[in-house]
Amino acid sequence: MSTASNPSTPATSTPVIGAHVDQADPVGEAQARGMGLVQFFLGDPQGYQGPEIAYPGGAAALREAAEAAGVDLYVHAPYIINVATTNNRIRIPSRKLLQKHLDAAAEIGAKGLIVHGGHVNKADDPAKGFDNWRKAIEAADLAVPLLIENTAGGDNAMTRYLERIAGVWAAIDGTEGADRVGFCLDTCHAHAGGNDLETVVADVLAITGRIDLVHCNDSRDDFDSGADRHANLGAGRVDPDLLAAVVRDAGAPVVLETPGDAQQHVADAAWLRERL
Repeated sequence: MSTASNPSTPATSTPVIGAHVDQADPVGEAQARGMGLVQFFLGDPQGYQGPEIAYPGGAAALREAAEAAGVDLYVHAPYIINVATTNNRIRIPSRKLLQKHLDAAAEIGAKGLIVHGGHVNKADDPAKGFDNWRKAIEAADLAVPLLIENTAGGDNAMTRYLERIAGVWAAIDGTEGADRVGFCLDTCHAHAGGNDLETVVADVLAITGRIDLVHCNDSRDDFDSGADRHANLGAGRVDPDLLAAVVRDAGAPVVLETPGDAQQHVADAAWLRERL
């Protein structure tokens, strides 16, 4: 996948804006919003059951329909995946579940699979989590790009703080498949996680060299609250100009994970476009 543009260089075109939708008919959901990009889960985001293709006709039919409609698909991995943990009863099933979702995402022609950075236990050295990420990447068959997302809360999180993100990237660097590991920047998570939105794009690019996707969300909570509660754009606690600046500087496709139905997503997309 292409890397993001340099934040010092203004974007030359408005990024593609999409939304997180229900997986039953993601192409139809994209068309209902007039969008060329959608993100969705494949199955239960809180379960270990594995991916499920709800689209009639299965993976091949979904891939064909998306290609015909010109809609880019992104898959969000289950929230419960935690490949960083030292608890083998969680880490090993997480790695297996991650691979299943990578494979399923490839089958439907997805542009990437987004996964949260996970966390270690309170008493653990964060370096153990970094090394577990290295092991996970080395063991994975990255049939599609794997986009690691920053998270909002937890002192033991792998991708809340910039120095932890740097630890993950340093551990992954040099592994086979490292070029298939990208970054998903969530604006609500960055704000709630205590990362300055004025500099976060440049800060992340200095660590990862790339931003492949932006989750553009406002936050219902204050800066550095550690709370992951999304709000519609302009209705939360994030400075509107900073939200737009992150999207503009990142130069990557955008997914709205804001509350509401298609009409609200259309309104959020219009709000964002007016400021780009």
